Amino acid sequence: MSVDTQSLRDEELLDKMIAARQSIMREIRKAIIGQDEVVEQVLISLFVGGHSIITGVPGLAKTLLVRTISSVLDLSFKRIQFTPDLMPADITGTEIIEEDRATGKRELQFIRGPVFANIILADEINRTPPKTQSALLEAMQEGTVTVQGTTYQLPKPFFVLATQNPIEMEGTYPLPEAQLDRFMFNVRIGYLPEEDEIAVVKMTTSPQDLKFEQMMSADEIISFQKLVRKVPAADTVMRYAVNLVGTSRPGTDKAPDFINRWVTWGGSLRASQFLVLAGKARAILHGRYNVSCDDIRAVANPVLRHRILLNFQAESEKVDSDMVVKRLIEAVPEPKSGLS
Repeated sequence: MSVDTQSLRDEELLDKMIAARQSIMREIRKAIIGQDEVVEQVLISLFVGGHSIITGVPGLAKTLLVRTISSVLDLSFKRIQFTPDLMPADITGTEIIEEDRATGKRELQFIRGPVFANIILADEINRTPPKTQSALLEAMQEGTVTVQGTTYQLPKPFFVLATQNPIEMEGTYPLPEAQLDRFMFNVRIGYLPEEDEIAVVKMTTSPQDLKFEQMMSADEIISFQKLVRKVPAADTVMRYAVNLVGTSRPGTDKAPDFINRWVTWGGSLRASQFLVLAGKARAILHGRYNVSCDDIRAVANPVLRHRILLNFQAESEKVDSDMVVKRLIEAVPEPKSGLS
């Protein structure tokens, strides 16, 4: 009887990925307390190969979270502080004229910008003008940077973690919908429960000497990303994800009254793709090699909250996108198996 060596390798990789998740969470908890769901969402996007925005008010450890994850993973890391005077070349790099001392000949030399790293922390991304924000578009979508007609490959894996503060509108530039759609997740960080906050205050007001064990290499993460795409998903799960996104679009036959009332623009095709991919990654991290509708529901908020554009009616009724996603989940039934 022949043995499928590829299946055996996938099974070993699956076990390794589950164990890696537990080890990574243990290391991250050394610095981050009480944000397990947020950390899991960031890890899901990492294992899918997507990018994430982390949204929260000041002082909730958004930047610390990204720094800690980069410390736990054996990946190159660069932090870009987005400011109103930041230029595209400050991100991608620029060409300068250098003289060869031996020959005296001058030639253009490309100096790589901070975007040439595995993990990019785009800190306070909404503080820079759209022209500079768009410098990340090609990098996020294609994994390349083009300067003066020459295209340069970015290292793999390539992962953008952007942070933004939702309450300070003065001096900020909201991200265009086209750029928002390129982020797989919008991860929202909230205030901690009282006991967790006490633990954070106790830890951060005492002497600290945190040392992190690096858990995963770039090659391992790339292998995990390939494994995620192999996870089987039934047609009913695929249909459920597509129905969930399709129902979020106003003016269609599927759209319920609350969508037509509150929503200007619903989820894109990319939302359906990310729902399924995120569901697959979540299934593996929870020890299962198949994705369920429960996995789709679990990742619906971070996938859809920045893709559902609300209108003035919703704002006047104090409705946010999370409330709309909750109503969507209640309104869209799971397809019956056997439907084609």
